[in-house]
Amino acid sequence: MQDKIQRLREQKKLASVGGGLDRIEKQHAKGKLTARERIELLMDRNSFEEIGMLKEHRSFDFGMEKQQFLGDGVVTGYGTIDGRLIYVFAQDFTVFGGALSETHAQKICRIMDLAIENGAPVIGLNDSGGARIQEGVDSLGGYADIFYRNTKASGVIPQLSAIMGPCAGGAVYSPAITDFIIMVEQSSYMFVTGPNVVKTVTNEEVTSENLGGASTHSTKSGVTHLTAANDLECIQHIKKLLSYVPQNCNQKTKDLAYTLDDEYRDQLQDIIPANSMHPYDMKEVIQGIVDDESFFEIHASYAENIVVGFARLAGKSIGIVANQPYALAGVLDVESSKKGARFVRFCDCFNIPLLVLVDVPGFLPGTDQEWNGIITNGAKLLYAFSDATVPRVTVITRKAYGGAYDVMNSKHIGADMNFAWPTAEIAVMGAKGASEIIFKNEISKAENPSEKLKEKEVAYQEKFANPYRAAARGFIDEVIEPRETRRKLIKSFSMLENKKVLMPNRKHGNIPM
Repeated sequence: MQDKIQRLREQKKLASVGGGLDRIEKQHAKGKLTARERIELLMDRNSFEEIGMLKEHRSFDFGMEKQQFLGDGVVTGYGTIDGRLIYVFAQDFTVFGGALSETHAQKICRIMDLAIENGAPVIGLNDSGGARIQEGVDSLGGYADIFYRNTKASGVIPQLSAIMGPCAGGAVYSPAITDFIIMVEQSSYMFVTGPNVVKTVTNEEVTSENLGGASTHSTKSGVTHLTAANDLECIQHIKKLLSYVPQNCNQKTKDLAYTLDDEYRDQLQDIIPANSMHPYDMKEVIQGIVDDESFFEIHASYAENIVVGFARLAGKSIGIVANQPYALAGVLDVESSKKGARFVRFCDCFNIPLLVLVDVPGFLPGTDQEWNGIITNGAKLLYAFSDATVPRVTVITRKAYGGAYDVMNSKHIGADMNFAWPTAEIAVMGAKGASEIIFKNEISKAENPSEKLKEKEVAYQEKFANPYRAAARGFIDEVIEPRETRRKLIKSFSMLENKKVLMPNRKHGNIPM
């Protein structure tokens, strides 16, 4: 036993000797990092304190009594990242393939309990082949114990999951409950059933990468929020993500020092094309509003018709939800509604104010959307905004049509401040479609129906397709020039900083699932 302890101490020392970080980064070029190397890169230097280093499994079947490893395949403990208390566990694939046993699970649960009790984020570095089959139901029970704590911690402390190797079977459900998932390209994968089972059951032939790799989950399923080229970049993503979120639900994100200056941004003045049918990149609008180089996009490759991410405005952390005219003209569909709703819920959990940028022509029509539940999924985004109590500010840059106008953080569902650019078109539908319906008889009887339609389009546009009618009703607080958007937003969020909302007494709402 003493020999085992000595070897373990030497292993720990190797990861933290002078120049250790440089050595680890060089080692990365040769392949995956070890569990301890990952922790060493993640935490502040010499801050990590390990818990449960001497714990061993209690399985004595199938020759397991002869295979005892201190720590039982997972390194757990606490330390600091940028001076903040953080709890972490890192699965060790070199011990039983990182397979989860009863004691392995107990170590992770211990860390999660401490994180909840002390109000600090928990980070999981996942690299496991799944349940340790030699333990049977004991390992399955261990997974359930972890899932239960993930659920208890949800909305209480931030939970981040990095998938840095295999994550299969029941193991996938713990990351799925956490707030954000980051996957390493080409070396990580997630799936409930692997390629062999898929082939047996459905006769489909698929590789692990195509079935559940980082590219698949970042573009098709939306399971993962961020991808990284390697372990080092994955850890950098974790640190950056943490910088935008608070320690727990009772705190706010720490502000960065900022001195107010000339906050006008002339580059926004002509960013909207003269032709309302032409697209533009909403990310350029975001970059023109937020602090330099501060926008951190989440879910960038999934449901690209909506953009979500974190940024800083005058040094303060905010969440951004924006329609993207470059993709599907910025319409709302099943995937974008789910993506937006999830992000809004996270920001509301952790006191992060929301900025909503609107250019939406409506919901995407079609049988595919209807059969895949656009009604329920669209309602998720509506519910998320309506239920959010953080400061919420909306800017309508161009189109805000139909029910999508209501859903995208309109004044009617509790937005605090609503601005519009002069280019905003707020109406039930576009001028052409509306004119074809309203003036159908008049157009059909005209000598030149096409000319009459154009005439009616212009008349409708002048009366409805602008922000001034909505402003006259109080649904828009102010029509502003694009160049003054940043200044108006800084003032608005500052005014709303101490917002308090009393919600109805209830156990919890029933969000459309």
